Amino acid sequence: MQNQLFDLLCTPEPIVILTEDGQAEYLNNFYGVDECHDLFKKLLSSLAWESDQIIIFGNLVTTSRKVAWVADPECLYTYSGIQKIPQAWTNELLKIKHKLEEVTGHAYNSCLLNLYHTGNEGMGWHSDNEKELDSNTPIASVSLGARRKLAFRHKRDKKTTSVFLENGSLLIMHPPIQEHWQHSLLKSKIVTDPRINLTFRKILPRI
Repeated sequence: MQNQLFDLLCTPEPIVILTEDGQAEYLNNFYGVDECHDLFKKLLSSLAWESDQIIIFGNLVTTSRKVAWVADPECLYTYSGIQKIPQAWTNELLKIKHKLEEVTGHAYNSCLLNLYHTGNEGMGWHSDNEKELDSNTPIASVSLGARRKLAFRHKRDKKTTSVFLENGSLLIMHPPIQEHWQHSLLKSKIVTDPRINLTFRKILPRI
């Protein structure tokens, strides 16, 4: 699996791309082209998008990438030291959520959306292992727009695996992937179109 790259253009069935220390499944036709175009436009106009703010080495950094945090009212979420207050679910997001719940067999109460304007914007190595997340529920990630490359890197031996995320694709990251792997959305100078990524999660209730 060392430096393995998956370029899956025609996969009618889910493909398993990680099997060690968790499992990742990829399906590139979760939504058709016309549906993707319609969803992209509606999400872009119906949500309040904000530049992301993260704390790096004690400094507050504002990113070019924009985010929207949508969830049930009680779902407060903190990552990189910044607490997110949820927006209300839109009809489009509820339809996507219900479809994902049917496919995965798990319930979701939140969605973090990232808007990448071009390939100059990416995401560094990280794991989605914040304390609020239910570690027993897989994270379901839907891609709309530009084709982008996602890489996985094992925390112990640094082996890597990559996959191209197509417009309309679905990536399911099953536990305990976040404990053992990091992932990164790689930057690309040749990508000029925008991309919206939706990651559906389950937030644990506060005790």
